[in-house]
Amino acid sequence: MSYGPPHPVARLLLTPEDKEAPARAQRLLEMGLGDHPDPALDVFAGHLAELTAAPYAMVNFVGESRQFFAGLHVRPAVDLARAGDSKPRLGRYLGRDHGFCPHVVVRRKALVLEDVRDYPRFAGNPIVDEFGVRSYLGAPLIDSTGMVLGTVCVVDMDPRPWGKAGLETIKASAVDLVARLERRQADGLPLL
Repeated sequence: MSYGPPHPVARLLLTPEDKEAPARAQRLLEMGLGDHPDPALDVFAGHLAELTAAPYAMVNFVGESRQFFAGLHVRPAVDLARAGDSKPRLGRYLGRDHGFCPHVVVRRKALVLEDVRDYPRFAGNPIVDEFGVRSYLGAPLIDSTGMVLGTVCVVDMDPRPWGKAGLETIKASAVDLVARLERRQADGLPLL
């Protein structure tokens, strides 16, 4: 019997099957989202980080094989402090088997993990070991067609009691962002 780390395939099995991924990819394409950074979404992520006092905040569009952070905020002090350690730095792309956003997309509802190590289903996720993520708060971006486009989320390297206020904030932020994205699409405004 082996007590070592789980086989890499076992980790992949923890990511839920996403049957809407092809339709989502098409919807994101129609909206001009999901494949390039958007300064307005970076600002939105920064505002979300301020609201929750989180060091990382993302607007994440989940595709068929990867996640893309079209909006990304990394608190500079956190990024500089991490520069000297051996953990990778957060970029714009992440595999679908990394993180908790794919779970939010498939569940179609918010997810609060105050300490990911308290949840066996999530404790073995690669971002826990690779990036040092300890807490997560995310909500789905559900558009007017009923499609889940992705998520808005915040993470911390320490356990966080997000509480009811955090949950309400992330859910309201998701609704607000979807309204902005759809208004921008209807007005024919460019992303950048």
